[in-house]
Amino acid sequence: MLGNGSVHSSGTVVKNQPVRIAVIGTGYVGLVVAACFAEIGHTVISVDNDAAKIVDLRQGKVPFYEHFLPELLQRHYPCRLSFTTFLSDAVARSEAIFIAVGTPSLTNGEADISYVEQAAEEIADSINGYKVIVEKSTVPVSTCDSITSVLLRNGIRPEMFDVASNPEFLRAGTGVTDFLHPDRIIVGTESERAYATLELIYWPLTSGQYYKSLFSVQGGRSASCPVPLLRTSTKSAELLKHAANAFLATKISFINSVANVCDAVKADISEVAQGMGMDPSIGPGFLAAGLGYGGSSIPNHVRSLRAISSRTGVDFNLLDEVERINDVQQSSFLDKVELALGDLQGKKLGVLGLSFRGGTDDIRESPAMNVVRSLAAEGCVLTVYDPAAMENAQRVLPKGSIAFAENAYQVMDGADGLLVLTDWDEFVELDIREIKKRLGTPVVLDGRNIFDSSEMREMGFTYISVGRPVDVRLPSREIPSVGKHKMRAPLTMPSRSGAVT
Repeated sequence: MLGNGSVHSSGTVVKNQPVRIAVIGTGYVGLVVAACFAEIGHTVISVDNDAAKIVDLRQGKVPFYEHFLPELLQRHYPCRLSFTTFLSDAVARSEAIFIAVGTPSLTNGEADISYVEQAAEEIADSINGYKVIVEKSTVPVSTCDSITSVLLRNGIRPEMFDVASNPEFLRAGTGVTDFLHPDRIIVGTESERAYATLELIYWPLTSGQYYKSLFSVQGGRSASCPVPLLRTSTKSAELLKHAANAFLATKISFINSVANVCDAVKADISEVAQGMGMDPSIGPGFLAAGLGYGGSSIPNHVRSLRAISSRTGVDFNLLDEVERINDVQQSSFLDKVELALGDLQGKKLGVLGLSFRGGTDDIRESPAMNVVRSLAAEGCVLTVYDPAAMENAQRVLPKGSIAFAENAYQVMDGADGLLVLTDWDEFVELDIREIKKRLGTPVVLDGRNIFDSSEMREMGFTYISVGRPVDVRLPSREIPSVGKHKMRAPLTMPSRSGAVT
């Protein structure tokens, strides 16, 4: 697909010429964004200070599991997409510079923007004309102001740049599709010239032109249903991502609390959630009861928004409760495991799933990993399998206490019970007759509600899920109480956001 044009200093759009873009950081966000900008017709330079990573990317090696990303790299490197360690050269050759570096959480929950400010320092050394500098990393409010201050402090004249906020809404595993078929695109800037550049960059998506190509990545958008673009202030754009993810976390914790009530009164959370989701003011998304939320995005954004509210003197204690419920949900599942199996010491368990959700190899703050670590500490003998996250898990799980299977069925052989901890489509399609044949004891504890409970019971399983009626009596508990099992400290993993140091 051809590029759509360029912007003159007057803001006039000249069509049919791609925009020259630099993306700083080749972590999850940076690499997906760079590949997708190339996909919609722009000329992109992807920058990272890790020389070994750049060599791998030039060879088509993607450092994480992401659907469609290897194909996009193969399609666009080296014509529209290039990789370099020389940030100064990338800045000099680009019209728009997207900062997509790491913003890890500080001890107080705030995001650390030191990598962002360092990138701004390096950008300042290389500006050779007007540039639009775009924060793509998830950052606290007023980071655009901080970037502006860095540039001015380094002697860059105000007319030589504008800073804008363009938050990403990418989900691990579906990031390419999320970028090319988004619900919305947010551009936060007070500058007409910067807005014109970003409007131009996203024109293939907002006009629907991209979707006319026979080779476009397929998704929910089309030429007749293009992507809406919303312009806001920089501060509104910066806050929006935190608010959106904190709301999703609230929705998840709410439905898990309802699931706990369903356990107590023998109602079915699947039916309750279905009925709730039919209300258009609620919607069906994020109403799947389970082990709670995880990953690097939602937990960090909940903590960051809580820290922002605390710093500004705003009472937002609701977020404390959202986090607490999420922790209790995993502890409650461990109670169910012990209820079904008795003393856990020496129990042989098969585990399906290690990533925080299906479709990704990301194990950061994964509820599945937290449960596995807690069961290992209880003395269980564990055999685990995940379609994508095995290598990441092997680096951080206790050595010797956990075996890693080659396929899903292998974890079941002779096991006292099977635990489903991640909602991979591959697991949904498993043959339940084969599961029963392989298990030593037909006990399945489904932390993601992926199986049909009636079918499982008809097949003779002791089947325990989340918020759905079971044949065994579960101890009733009120939401404020914490389960018997204390969860192990969550895993911390290096940021994938591509910190440039």
